[in-house]
Amino acid sequence: MADPMKIRAQVSGDTCEIKVLMTHPMETGQRKDTDGKVVPAHFIQTFNIAVNGKTVVDGECGPSVSRNPVFGFKVKGPKAGDKVTVSWVDNKGEQRTDEATVG
Repeated sequence: MADPMKIRAQVSGDTCEIKVLMTHPMETGQRKDTDGKVVPAHFIQTFNIAVNGKTVVDGECGPSVSRNPVFGFKVKGPKAGDKVTVSWVDNKGEQRTDEATVG
């Protein structure tokens, strides 16, 4: 299982800026290791961001996204104290879900 995501959510006026660092190797399947063997593809395929259980972002990734990707979004409506939930699923079926509180 991957390390926990780092999630920051800050309100400014009526907008909340959500930033997420997803710890993941994001292997393309085209790189070779030191022995010359191809490193198998391993990357996040889909992710979801929800505020208080309501989906605000549904995204897709591919193998061209860098290792440990960082995503940022601005969402209208969330208030301080609301719960932000971020989850992802990769091409091997692994998944991770983490939560943070809007500040």
